[in-house]
Amino acid sequence: MPPSDPNYSSLRTQLATLTTEEFRPDLANIDCRPTLDIARLMNDEDTTVPAAVAERLPEIAAAIDATAARMARGGRLIYAGAGTAGRLGVLDASECPPTFNTDPSEILGLIAGGPSALVTAVEGAEDSKELAASDLTALAIADRDTVVGISASGRTPYAIGAVEHARAIGALTIGLSCNADSALAAAAEHGIEIVVGPELITGSTRLKAGTAQKLVLNMISTITMIRLGKTYGNLMVDVRASNDKLRARSRRIVALATGATDLEIEAALTETDGEVKNAILVLLGGVDAHEAARLLNTTKGHLRTALQSTPTQTT
Repeated sequence: MPPSDPNYSSLRTQLATLTTEEFRPDLANIDCRPTLDIARLMNDEDTTVPAAVAERLPEIAAAIDATAARMARGGRLIYAGAGTAGRLGVLDASECPPTFNTDPSEILGLIAGGPSALVTAVEGAEDSKELAASDLTALAIADRDTVVGISASGRTPYAIGAVEHARAIGALTIGLSCNADSALAAAAEHGIEIVVGPELITGSTRLKAGTAQKLVLNMISTITMIRLGKTYGNLMVDVRASNDKLRARSRRIVALATGATDLEIEAALTETDGEVKNAILVLLGGVDAHEAARLLNTTKGHLRTALQSTPTQTT
C-alpha cells in the first residue's frame, strides 16, 4: 500500500494510538547492550504478563462458563485470528484431541489465509472481514457454537469479522485483545482485554501480547474441558493414548486415581479397550466395562458423577 493512499495514513494514525505499538525511547539502544542484559530485560518484561491476565480473571471465567454451557449442548469452540494470534489459536485447538480426547471437529483454529499461513505470511488475508465470514460459513457455524476472535491490536478485520458474523447468527462470541477499548472487544459478547503495555521490540506482539494470549487460551480450553468432565481432579482421564509416552501416562493416571496394582491396571485397561476413564470406573466402582460405559454415557462423561452411582459408592 503506497504512502499516498489515504487508508495508509489512517491506519498509521490508528496504530500510533495502540499501546501494543508504542515506542519505548528507553530501549532505543537495546542493540548496544550485552546479551545477558537483554535476556534479563526480556525476562523482567515477561513477568508482568500474569499480573495483567489476573486483572481480567472475572471476565475470563464468565466467558469460560458460557463456552462450557454451549459445548455441553453439542457446540464447538472455534478460534479465529491472523498472524501470531491465529497461530496460537490453531496451536491450542490442535492440542486438545490428544490431551482431552476431543474430536478434531469440536475445537478448531482458523487462521487468516488458511493452513499455509501457519508458516508463511499470506498478504492481505488479515484485512478481510469477508474472508472470516466465508471461513465460518464453510464450517456451518451455528448458534450453539462459540467463536473466539484473537487479535493483539484488537483492530484486525479478520478477527472482528469472525466475531461479527458469529454473533449475527446467535453464536457465543469472545474477543481477546491486548489493547483497551478495542473494536474486537466491543464487537463480542465477552470482551477480554489483557493490556500488557508496549513491547520490547516496537510492535512485535508475538512477545508479551502473544504470551498473554497463550495464557488466556490455555484457560479457555483447559477449564472448559474441566467443566465438561474431561478430568478427574487434576488427572487427564480422557487422554488419548496414541503413542508410547501417552500409553505410559495413561497407566500412571489410572494408578494415581485408583492405587491399583500394575496387574489390575492392565486387566482393567484391556477390558475397557484402553479407555482410561472407563478403567478407573471399573476399578473404583466395582462394575464391568459395559456398565462403566453405560454410566459414563448417562453422566455425559463425568467420572465423578458416574462413580456416585456405582455399588461401592451406594452401599
